[in-house]
Amino acid sequence: MRIHIYYGGRGLIEDSNLYVLSKITEVLEELRVEVKRYNLYECKNEIAVLASGIKEADGVILAASVEWYGIGGLLQQFLDGCWLYADKTKLSNLYMMPVVVSTTYGEREAEQNLMKSWELLGGSLCPGITAYVENQAEFETNGNYAKVIETRAENLYRTINQKIKALPSSTFALKETISGSVPMELTPQESEQLSKYVSDDTYVKKQKADIEELSQLFKEMMDRTDGKDSSQEFIRNIKDNFNPPKEDIKAIFEIRMTDNNKTLIVDVDKDKLNCYYGDSDYADVVATTTRAVVNKLVNGRTTFQGAFMSGELTAKGDFKTLRMFDQLFRFDKL
Repeated sequence: MRIHIYYGGRGLIEDSNLYVLSKITEVLEELRVEVKRYNLYECKNEIAVLASGIKEADGVILAASVEWYGIGGLLQQFLDGCWLYADKTKLSNLYMMPVVVSTTYGEREAEQNLMKSWELLGGSLCPGITAYVENQAEFETNGNYAKVIETRAENLYRTINQKIKALPSSTFALKETISGSVPMELTPQESEQLSKYVSDDTYVKKQKADIEELSQLFKEMMDRTDGKDSSQEFIRNIKDNFNPPKEDIKAIFEIRMTDNNKTLIVDVDKDKLNCYYGDSDYADVVATTTRAVVNKLVNGRTTFQGAFMSGELTAKGDFKTLRMFDQLFRFDKL
């Protein structure tokens, strides 16, 4: 039998959790159990790999030291890794005993957190150990406390050895619902390989650098494409989709694009249209937006008023004229 202990504390001498884990280890080793403890603070960059390696155990002890609130970030990161990378089939046969030692309020809440997390992962639970320690020396020299710890360790051994089943829990149904919403399904081998990549800082940094390089490359390509005829961008679309009004209408729309510092003037005078980049002192409507929104507009993926209502475009001036824009220009959706 193999039992893995995952300790989420900071490894401080005054942490009585270390004493509890030592007592548990003594009892289990007397019962010829192979015990392996992982101090998460020593292997921060390998937590994802530890999660994938949990399949080698027959039972698990999750040890949390509550110093101010909750189970701590390292243990939470380990549980996240179990959800993402561990073999769920193997987890369903794993028993977990929570061990929570607190120097402040909250040991019960931390224990419940660990138990609910493990149930959502699909595993089984064993009665755990929770303790509030005000005086370290008194706690670690108390014979009655030691007997409680030893008894719980023996119960863990018996539960795993006899594969004692628990009564059904509603958490299992919730777990099935949550699992159904996860789009990516990986084999255990794929999960283990992925977890190794996640824990490899050099690999992750290289991937980020490659993404940044590609982003810069595409940005430069877009800039070059725009630069070929940037003085006429959107003008052709606007002229081709002009719907001359039946009545006499005069309106000047000034569309300012903040991301490229360009201002597009759309001047409608009855059935005549003048569209250019520049400035106008007589604009009826002054709109402020981005190039991307104007691109959506001229390709029929949004309307002038729709962009205004959604907040993608702000405008000031004659709002009756603002509403006319969608009547004057009927862009075909691409």
